[in-house]
Amino acid sequence: MKTFNINVLILALGITLNAGAMAEGISKSDYKAGKDKIALEYKSSKANCAPLAGNPNDICVAGAKGQEKVALAELEASYKPTRKNHYLALVAKADADYAVANEKCDDVAGNVKDVCVKEAKAAQTSVKANAKAELKASDAKTTARTETSKAQKDAAADTLDAQYKVAKEKCDALAGSAKEVCVNQAKARFGK
Repeated sequence: MKTFNINVLILALGITLNAGAMAEGISKSDYKAGKDKIALEYKSSKANCAPLAGNPNDICVAGAKGQEKVALAELEASYKPTRKNHYLALVAKADADYAVANEKCDDVAGNVKDVCVKEAKAAQTSVKANAKAELKASDAKTTARTETSKAQKDAAADTLDAQYKVAKEKCDALAGSAKEVCVNQAKARFGK
């Protein structure tokens, strides 16, 4: 079970690090070809399970279904590279790993089975919680960047207004056409 947990964490980290590389989506034709390939791989994987009986068959089928769901979620994340789709790919992987681990727990009985199921559920919960935290942190960073940008624009506008008022006040020391020229220059300079 420890190998399972380590593999889940390594995969989650790998997907996280590759998220930046997925900034641009794949083409629609590549997406369709990917879906077709995934369907063929699922049929092949499921057919490989047919000779097995009992729980080994259940484990094999759960693995095939899980691989299909993960591949579809990752394909969707490649086609439409959003934070939410990245999150859904992580969740699909956690669910697939849980389904296989849970089926493997059927090979044992009693307390050993109970512990096995709890470990599988804990691993799934951990990956999902980390994926959710990553999604929320990413959303928070985006919100912070937006708010910072807005605050900087507001500060720049306030600064320009203050400088315009200073320039206009300086024009008050003048009279007649000189004052009018000064005010017009201030308006032109500060976009008023």
